[in-house]
Amino acid sequence: MILNKNKITIYFSLFLSCISFAQVKKDSLKTQSLEEVVITGQYNPQSIKKSIHNVTVINRTQIESQAANNLADLLNFNLNLTVTPNAQSGKSTVSFFGLDSQYFNILIDNIPLVSDNGLGNNIDLTQVNLDDIERIEIVEGAMGVEYGANAVSGVINIITKKAISSDWKIQAFVQEETVSDEYEWFDKGKHIQSLSIGHNINEKLFTRIGFNRNDFAGFYNDKQGQDYYQNDGLRGYDWLPKTQINTNALLSYNTNNFKLAYKFEYFNETINAFDASVRANVDVANQTSNPSATDKIFTTNRFVNNVNLSGRLHSGANYNASFSYQTQKRDLNEFNYYILTQDRTDETDETYQSSNVFYSKGDINNLVKSKFYNFQIGYETRFIKGFDTQASGDVTQQDKTRKQDNIALFGSSEININDAFSIRPGIRFEYNSLFDSSVLASLSTRYLMPKGFELRANVGTSYRTPNFEELYYYFVDSNHDVRGNENLKPEQGYSAFLTLKKKSWFNDTALQNTIKLSYIDLKDKIDLAIVNASPLQYEYINIDTYKLWGITQENSIKRDNWTFNLGGTLQGISRIVNNEVNIDNDFLCSYQLNTSATYNVKKWNTAFTLLLKHNGKQKDYTSTGTDGDGNSIFEKRTTDAYSWLDGSIKKSFFNNKIQATIGGRNLLDVTNVNVSNSSTTGTHSTTSSGLLLGYGRSYYLKLLYNLNF
Repeated sequence: MILNKNKITIYFSLFLSCISFAQVKKDSLKTQSLEEVVITGQYNPQSIKKSIHNVTVINRTQIESQAANNLADLLNFNLNLTVTPNAQSGKSTVSFFGLDSQYFNILIDNIPLVSDNGLGNNIDLTQVNLDDIERIEIVEGAMGVEYGANAVSGVINIITKKAISSDWKIQAFVQEETVSDEYEWFDKGKHIQSLSIGHNINEKLFTRIGFNRNDFAGFYNDKQGQDYYQNDGLRGYDWLPKTQINTNALLSYNTNNFKLAYKFEYFNETINAFDASVRANVDVANQTSNPSATDKIFTTNRFVNNVNLSGRLHSGANYNASFSYQTQKRDLNEFNYYILTQDRTDETDETYQSSNVFYSKGDINNLVKSKFYNFQIGYETRFIKGFDTQASGDVTQQDKTRKQDNIALFGSSEININDAFSIRPGIRFEYNSLFDSSVLASLSTRYLMPKGFELRANVGTSYRTPNFEELYYYFVDSNHDVRGNENLKPEQGYSAFLTLKKKSWFNDTALQNTIKLSYIDLKDKIDLAIVNASPLQYEYINIDTYKLWGITQENSIKRDNWTFNLGGTLQGISRIVNNEVNIDNDFLCSYQLNTSATYNVKKWNTAFTLLLKHNGKQKDYTSTGTDGDGNSIFEKRTTDAYSWLDGSIKKSFFNNKIQATIGGRNLLDVTNVNVSNSSTTGTHSTTSSGLLLGYGRSYYLKLLYNLNF
């Protein structure tokens, strides 16, 4: 779906018409509305209105209305966030303000989550289960002072449930989902089962255990599956099948002045990869064949142990501390599979990727009893050990294992000029065992103006450390020479964000209009470049400057039983390659539009939800070869526009003991999106390819049982 100019004009005219500066007609609406409490980037839990940062909250109601099982299901409809799945690796990552998943942190209860070769960044969103989630907080802009490296574009903080209102709460659900038009009880579609049990042991102790199994049987499309034995490229799947099992447990202790929570999580994922090339293995003497193929099984195991504690001292000071030990391993089982007999030979096993992390963070604030002034001081440590077989090449595992230690001290002060105006400057010193020490700084302000206006501004610095592949990649043979670079410098990032929000009440209608201006400047960006023309040799080096500007508008209308949201964002991205002569450094523009509507029929206990997001054409540059002097030749690449549309109906029965949700995903039936390279020389030839982003229109049914006593 490609929007023409008339449709764009209609959208933006509607945006402007939504900016209403109505006077408050009913003060009671203000007092009756409950402000959501947020914790990300705050000294202590604060209402959204009092938050120094602009925080977007996705609550539990939104999660359930989409029947979202993992983070990839949920984030797809947010502006400035683009979820990109990889059908062959099974991973789904997300870009934030045009920067990929290496530039922001994903946290669970303020603790970054381990990944294959990082901490908090480059997370596979399909591996983050949402069963025990209370809400998700998204903060845009550089958060380097609060969260350190790789928080260039922002953070996503996942807050888990730590309390229930009854003595016992038992929740179980099953969810059946088609994959496009493919569905069977076991061999096709998606099948999810979940069980969660929570118990208040006494007034201070709470415990919960949970289990979730998600079986995705893959997307055949035109492929013929595992048992197909013709050598015509049709064996296997377009979208690899995988099974995920998530088990978690929580124990929390809560008093007026002290909170302690321990969370354990075990995650297991199995991905099956089937080779499309089939060997006939003909036995001439017996005139028989026993076809075989080289198949792979990737198994990921993750263990998470998190401890969070917070409290108040007798002096009135507030403290927070977090400790975490996390491990993640990805094992590869490779074998020769005989398709007709289902036998295996030449089987090998190795640990493909591994990460071991110890993390600790603590802070204290409110040391001075003053309404005018408060300050926070804290520390953060990260001790990471890991390796990546794919990146390292043919070297010993001992050589592949690398360590990185990070120790940081940070501090900030919050100055309340009055009840409406606050300023928070901050600074962070960070020592890294592999790279030079860094000093990060930020300045945030909040001004609550008359008539419901809220103005927030944030400027700050952050940086991104090179990943394992960029440092140690090694792939050299007779045809290739691609290498990492252990001398890489971290990328240095600077950002500025300005947000103006207006809240209005008119009779029984609540309006909220938000305008955001954003700017990101990234220096020493790492990229793969040609370092030798003959023989051709590539290496990761610091060569790029990345700049982004953006303007976003979001509008929300709430009245009685319905909620309507409409938003749009326009971005310009410039990538400056310092040592390349054949590239245009102009800003390339793109846009996104989204809208959602929810209508509750209270007497039926039924909610109707519709979500739409349109991604406009995306342009960038790609290297297509070299000229006579060995300089790279770049051509503009265009990814066509596409749209996501989801809809659902959720109904409750027997005082919410039973909930049924029926809905559809990807109702516009997106699968492959066209990507074209347009030559600017010669005959202006154009080459096209497809980017597999979805597996077509799918439908689901979720049945949930709640028992509280």
